[in-house]
Amino acid sequence: MTRDRDFKQVVRARMARTGETYTAARAALEDPAYEAARREQERLVARLFTDGRLAHVPAKRRTRAGALLEVLTRFGPGRVYTEREVNEVLLGVHEDFAYLRRELVNYLYLERGDGRYRVCGQAPTRAPHELQEIPAWEACWLPGFMAGTG
Repeated sequence: MTRDRDFKQVVRARMARTGETYTAARAALEDPAYEAARREQERLVARLFTDGRLAHVPAKRRTRAGALLEVLTRFGPGRVYTEREVNEVLLGVHEDFAYLRRELVNYLYLERGDGRYRVCGQAPTRAPHELQEIPAWEACWLPGFMAGTG
């Protein structure tokens, strides 16, 4: 039985997409690529975050996107946030909350409308040149998170 909650989210998202059973979806996803992406994300988070706070905003896009994926875990899919609530969450992560908020919207992790924010409903479709700047963890983990499965 799988105990990794993030992986279970990904399995359930695949089940919803494909109609596969849990066992079939898990078997399709259990490959070295998922595990490598998870380990890479864990190393990145361990290096950049201390006690849940981001030491500095990374300059490299790939590293910044990985950091933003970790920041995104502070938001609940399906919940609508005011700008003030988003700022409060982000202040708990880093003092430059406005920059983080902008980047979360720019990377299509949060959507903004009428002064309200929410986690996007679907993982973004990335152009080939964008994929070079995005960690593998996005494709592995993000669809399940955004779908709110798990």
